[in-house]
Amino acid sequence: MNPLLEPSPLDHELPDFAAVRVSDLVPTFRTALQEHDAEIAAITGLSEPPTWENTMDALEASGQMLQRVLAIVFNYAGTDATDEITAVEETVAPELSAHNSRILLDRELYARVKAMPAQPEGSENAALLDHWLRAFRRGGADLDDAGREELAAIDTRLAELSTRFSRNLMESTVRNAVAVTDEAKLEGLDESRREQLRADAEAEGRQGWLIRLGLPAVQPVLEELADPDLRREIAAASRARGSAGAADNSGVVLETVRLRARRAELLGYAHHAEFVAEGETAGTVDAVEELLDTVTPAAVDNALGEHKRALDLAHVNGVEAETLGEADLPYWSARLREEDLAVDTSGLRKYFPLTRVLRDGVFYAAERLYGIRVTPRDDLAGYHPDVRVWEVSEGPDRGGESLGLLLTDLYARPTKRGGAWMSSFVDQNRLLGQTPVVVNVLNIARPAEGEEALLSLDEVTTLFHEFGHGLHGLLSDVRYPSLSGTNVPRDFVEFPSQINENWALEPEVLSHYARHVETGEPLPPDLVSAVKAEARWGQGVALTEFIAACRVDLAWHRLSSRRAAEVTDVAAFERAALEDAGLTVPGVGPRYSSTFFSHIFAGGYSADYWSYLWAEVLDADGFDGFVDTGAAAGEVTQHPDPDDVRFAGERFRRMILSRGATIDYDDAFWMFRGRQRSVAPWLSRRGLSGSGPVSG
Repeated sequence: MNPLLEPSPLDHELPDFAAVRVSDLVPTFRTALQEHDAEIAAITGLSEPPTWENTMDALEASGQMLQRVLAIVFNYAGTDATDEITAVEETVAPELSAHNSRILLDRELYARVKAMPAQPEGSENAALLDHWLRAFRRGGADLDDAGREELAAIDTRLAELSTRFSRNLMESTVRNAVAVTDEAKLEGLDESRREQLRADAEAEGRQGWLIRLGLPAVQPVLEELADPDLRREIAAASRARGSAGAADNSGVVLETVRLRARRAELLGYAHHAEFVAEGETAGTVDAVEELLDTVTPAAVDNALGEHKRALDLAHVNGVEAETLGEADLPYWSARLREEDLAVDTSGLRKYFPLTRVLRDGVFYAAERLYGIRVTPRDDLAGYHPDVRVWEVSEGPDRGGESLGLLLTDLYARPTKRGGAWMSSFVDQNRLLGQTPVVVNVLNIARPAEGEEALLSLDEVTTLFHEFGHGLHGLLSDVRYPSLSGTNVPRDFVEFPSQINENWALEPEVLSHYARHVETGEPLPPDLVSAVKAEARWGQGVALTEFIAACRVDLAWHRLSSRRAAEVTDVAAFERAALEDAGLTVPGVGPRYSSTFFSHIFAGGYSADYWSYLWAEVLDADGFDGFVDTGAAAGEVTQHPDPDDVRFAGERFRRMILSRGATIDYDDAFWMFRGRQRSVAPWLSRRGLSGSGPVSG
């Protein structure tokens, strides 16, 4: 039996993963395409005039089998990218793109949607109508026949290129893993970390130790390894991904950029960046450029200062180099951090055991804020033995109603792509009576057998961040699937997740989960201060790396089709873009080079990587709304207890998390915060308060 042909009978329509056969995915996908085509034809073939029910409701209810299949295909492509799964994705992606183009270029369907009368301002119906009219326009529905044909061909080719980029990146990431046969080279790593690397080598049938590569350019292990030659080997292997041999992504990057530029021009935009910005809350590329221009000088100045201090420390320790390169700056910066903060990073990890961080930190904070409960569902199985299933329910004060399911997939695997993300198997919607099933994916190093995974501060923050996305999906309360949960602009989708990061270091939450893995003792007060200081330490380098990636992204996607056709050297283009932006700090490159910049060439963030920064501005200002409760929103003049964050949590849930894409995002922020957004809190958080104001 094929479990994807009908809705799953399991709780909340959790897929029956044990019954899913990879060999069924492509045939089922094609059956689902035919079913969806028939559903669309039934709408356009009606003799009755278009009504909301026979057009909009029917359109939203269509494609359910297709969604079930795609949820499986794209989840597996990210979490278990075997050759078999990758072949499925390479088949599905272009056919899906062609299918979606047919829908958005369907004249009869477009005419029925355009015939809808205006809906009440601020209503969910108005948001849905605007969503579909914008999708049709941006999908080429207003083009002539030649333009529509060209656009459809471009979209299909872009889907093929995105899949090829991912495959090349996966292959080169696995191939570029660094093998170590001399244990002396691992000086600086504790025994637990060495055991992890030994287990990774054994899993690959190798002797010694294996250092696998994470997604960003700078590998965290560079902070710990004392051997400079090994550090340089790792740094070179990381930066070289996707740039050589059969897995070279250079040609993919160039063709993708050219096609995106041409697509934007077909639709009437100057370039792809303008096309993207129109759909974001930022509104224009100029607004984004203004933010980047404002913060870049201060970020670079701070990065240069941090580089000089790290170099001075290296000189004291006998290093004679005039500058520190990308392999050495992380190591000496880490030593400098230890001096400044008097904290042993490896020792600090012992206060962050994964199980406690998840249950007594991430889940506990959500329970305090939103009154929900997260409980294990060990009777339900995930798609991999590493995956755990949890049920999310209302608290007793709301009757304990089950809201949905959360799947957690936290450990790195050779076939899992790097990074961390949230996705969903089922989106909440009242139209079909569906409740959400979401998944949080991380890449934490698997601990040695019988041991607990101990997290870095960055990994703790990432766990909170991804569950923030999860809450956005789980607490959604809308009628239509297209408007559900995280189906919002990129620069707003990161807002709730970055808000959620703040709770990792809030005193009550931190004291609840940060306990020594062996003794159970709480994090000592001096380490609490050090943890908070560490979260703010080294902001110049971190922000410069991020801004550099934003600049590379925008440089590619502000090209016209004519100019894009003239670019032939990916690395040279990157260097020129960084020089033009004033981002030339020794040892500090972009967080991702183009050939492994998965966010923009395979992950939906093209011309949009800046959205993290924009959301961080919203977060820094918006988080103050959890302190300035009530009065900030103009709802009450007085709040009885400023520490009662449950009140603010309920407001955030009602105004932001539950609303999906049914809201005006500026209005929603204003309602929660009580005023328009300001960049000042973010500048202060980043230590850039002297950088000056940024409008809107």
